[in-house]
Amino acid sequence: MERLGLVGLPNAGKSSLFNALTGGSALVASHPFSTTDTTVGMAQVADPRLDALAVMSKSRKKIGATVQLVDIAGLVAGSASGEGLGNRFLGGIRESDAIVLVLRAFEDPNVPGDTDPLSDLHTLELELVLSDVESAEAQLAKRRKMIKGDPTQVAAVAVLEAAVDALNAGTPLYRSSLTAAQRVELRPMFLLTTKPVLAVVNLGEDQLDNVDGMTKPVAAELGDAADVLGVSVQLEAEAARLDPADRAELLDGLGLGEGALPRVVAAAYQLLGRRTFLTTGDKESRAWTFRAGAKAPECAGVIHSDLQRGFIRAEVIRWDELLGLGSWNAAKDAGKLRVEGKEYEVADGDVLEIRFNV
Repeated sequence: MERLGLVGLPNAGKSSLFNALTGGSALVASHPFSTTDTTVGMAQVADPRLDALAVMSKSRKKIGATVQLVDIAGLVAGSASGEGLGNRFLGGIRESDAIVLVLRAFEDPNVPGDTDPLSDLHTLELELVLSDVESAEAQLAKRRKMIKGDPTQVAAVAVLEAAVDALNAGTPLYRSSLTAAQRVELRPMFLLTTKPVLAVVNLGEDQLDNVDGMTKPVAAELGDAADVLGVSVQLEAEAARLDPADRAELLDGLGLGEGALPRVVAAAYQLLGRRTFLTTGDKESRAWTFRAGAKAPECAGVIHSDLQRGFIRAEVIRWDELLGLGSWNAAKDAGKLRVEGKEYEVADGDVLEIRFNV
């Protein structure tokens, strides 16, 4: 399962965000390095499509998709050279597939630290870049020596040279001019700034009437390289501890609707390149996670390896079309189920029934 790493300076609120998203109990304190080890948890991906299908099918069980989150030890200036818990922090990021940068904007006299999210972003990015410069230059020197005996290293050397140039200019690779193909080539080299990024600006409750204004500087800095969401993490964490009815009442009373957490998880899910297909019936309605661009047999294998091995065909319908027809049998009787073979590329929101033989 792919991992999403929560990254931030001390007291930025990443452990509170982790707890709110996962229902976990990572230590939260108003002093640096309350998080000294990585903590792993699962966040549920809210999906109204699944909810509606479960009601339609009168399903006895409903199982949603999940995202694995990692609360990573805090970073300080100098982490790339081992300051604070730098080595542990960098190791936690290296093991993640994508990064959520938690940037502090809230003000609290009892919690030390800066309250400028743009300053947080610059510090975090600088440490990631410095770590990558060291790693990329070492790999480049090694591969240059290998070229004589192994001409296949020429392409790797070229892309590493482009990466080193960008990094030495202070630019993280996720917002450099490197092409998508070059970034794919860099993946096996385990550089930190090749990972996709989502930024969460942690707001105070009194800043929620100016979310756009508080997030605008970060959004302008990152441009198209990353989505930026404004969240009052403390408020959301408190709401997450309530039962569903009380939570809904609190959030609705503050004009926050369902709250920001579902948007954070949905954005993270997309960031990891994950998509959802659905199955539904009276026993169970379920959201299944698959790799964007996967074909029908691979998606069948998400359910069970036997379904992929013995795949014959998939019966497919869009979730909203099925909902409009009222049942799987009604869709079948109306001739609305499409029969798709091994080359069908499954789309997010498809409802599938797999035919197989082993």
